[in-house]
Amino acid sequence: MTDYTFSKTLPAEFPSQIMVDLTEVCNLGCIHCPHPLFKRSSHYSKQMLDENLNNKMISEVAEHGLGKTKYIRYTSNGEPLVHPRSYSMIYEAVKRSKTKVTLTTNGTLMDRKRVEKIFASGLHMIDISIDAFTNETYAKVRVGGNLDITRKNVIDFIKLSKEKNIKTKIVVSFVEQKENTFEKNDFKNFWTNEGADEVLIRELHSNSGNTKLDEYLSEKKEEQLQKRYPCIYPWERVVLNPRGFLSFCPTDWYGKAEIIDYNKTTIKEIWQSKFYKDLRQQHVCNKFKNEFCKNCPDWSNTHWPHFKEKKRYGDLVEKLLG
Repeated sequence: MTDYTFSKTLPAEFPSQIMVDLTEVCNLGCIHCPHPLFKRSSHYSKQMLDENLNNKMISEVAEHGLGKTKYIRYTSNGEPLVHPRSYSMIYEAVKRSKTKVTLTTNGTLMDRKRVEKIFASGLHMIDISIDAFTNETYAKVRVGGNLDITRKNVIDFIKLSKEKNIKTKIVVSFVEQKENTFEKNDFKNFWTNEGADEVLIRELHSNSGNTKLDEYLSEKKEEQLQKRYPCIYPWERVVLNPRGFLSFCPTDWYGKAEIIDYNKTTIKEIWQSKFYKDLRQQHVCNKFKNEFCKNCPDWSNTHWPHFKEKKRYGDLVEKLLG
C-alpha cells in the first residue's frame, strides 16, 4: 500500500483540490444524476452557498494552499450558474486564491451576457457537460434541456474567446452510458473540430450508490471481488457544500459524508484532524467503520497519480493549466 499515501502531488499539509458546490438547484434532470430523486427528498431545500464562506475558503487557500492546492473547482449538486452570486464568487477566487480556478456547468445558461461575465472573472478553465451528439439522445440523457441552445452557447463561447484572445481553457465532456455510447466518436470529433481544448469522455459511476444503475452495478461485481484499493478522495480533496459543511466525498447527496460546519473550523484544521487520519486508515486497511464508504461501489472509478493507464481529473487540469 506504499503507493496509496501522500506525495508531492497529494500534499499532507493541505488538500490539492478544493471542490465548491455552489447550489442544490438545477435546471435539468439528467438520467445519470441523483438530482431528480434528491429534489423530491426531505434533504432538498434549494440551498445556496453563503458568499462569506466562499471568501473564507479563498483566504485559506491563499495562505495555506500556496504551492499545494492545484485548483479550486466550482461545481455543484445542481447547476453552479444558477447561484445569483456565482460570477462574483468565481472572480474573487481568481483574484485572491493564488491558484487556478475551474468551473463545471451544463452550458444551458451561457448566453452572451453570462459569457461576458465568465470572461470578466478571469476563469482559468471551464468544463461543459453535454453528453450527447444528437438532439434525440440529448433529450433522453439531459432531460429538460435543448441541445440546439446548449450547442450554440458553447460554439459561440469558443468563437468569442478566440476573437477576444481569452485564455480560459475549454473542456467539453461526455458521460458515457448505454444511451449515448454509440455517439462517443461523433461527439469527440465534432467538438475537437469546433476548437475545444479537450474533449473528455467520463466514466459512468453510481454517485456512491445514489443512482440506481443496475447494469452498471452488475458489471462492477467482478471488480468488487478483487482486492479493493483506497479511494483517493481522502488524500486529494475537500468539498465545501451548499449547506456550508465540509465533506470528504464529492458524490454525497444526503449529508452522509459531511464532517463539520465550516463556520466552526478551517480546512487546514480538518485536513490534519484525527477524523481524516482515521478515515484514511479505514481505506488503507479496507476495514470501514463508516457505512457510506463501505457500501460505495465507485472506489474503482478513482485513480491515483501512479496509475499509468487511467488518469485523474486533476491530471487533465494540470495538463491544460500547467
